[in-house]
Amino acid sequence: MAELPVLYSFRRCPYAIRARLALQSSGIAVALREIVLRDKPRAFLNASPSATVPTLVEPDKGVIDESLDIMVWALNHHDPERWLVPETAPHEAAIGLIASNDGAFKHHLDRYKYHVRHADCDPHVEREAAGAFLHDLETRLAGSSWLFGTRPGLADMAILPFVRQFANVDRGWFDAQDWPGLRRWLERFESSGRFAAIMGKYPAWSPGDPITVFAAAPMEGLSDAGR
Repeated sequence: MAELPVLYSFRRCPYAIRARLALQSSGIAVALREIVLRDKPRAFLNASPSATVPTLVEPDKGVIDESLDIMVWALNHHDPERWLVPETAPHEAAIGLIASNDGAFKHHLDRYKYHVRHADCDPHVEREAAGAFLHDLETRLAGSSWLFGTRPGLADMAILPFVRQFANVDRGWFDAQDWPGLRRWLERFESSGRFAAIMGKYPAWSPGDPITVFAAAPMEGLSDAGR
């Protein structure tokens, strides 16, 4: 077997989820190494300048340790679903929406979900602040299956893992909000074959373990354009 890129990952991390989604779509196989964040192996710390997941180590030993950069790297190699080409807006618009997710929305999400770590914050205030971004997504999804048209793209798959994390803090509250488009979008993602394919459980990696190959699988259950 030719040497594979190595992906250091953590199953539930939304940044790692988005990286695995793009790798799965591109069809690029990687050697997956599941990391326990409270006990990071030395090999991972040596590989990742930021000591964060996901980190991708290329066969030539180049390192990519930003999740969006891993997505774009994979899709630049092979983009069969045209995630890098939004239907209804330029690529820069998708990048801008992802920046809003990764910036203000993620800030308020963390303070909502992990409010016990922030003595100065009120989780209800943080939830309301994060909701402003979700209202924007709802407006986009009111007349469309996906954020930029009738098929999923980079913005959808980069943002959905974080909306899922937000929703799961209090699913009852989330489901009670007047966000029908947003709920359909999230439910379509969560029930898809693609999501199932990238959320398999793997044991924590240790040096010397056999290679775990993470590769594309059939996409049963992934919604078609316009569904």
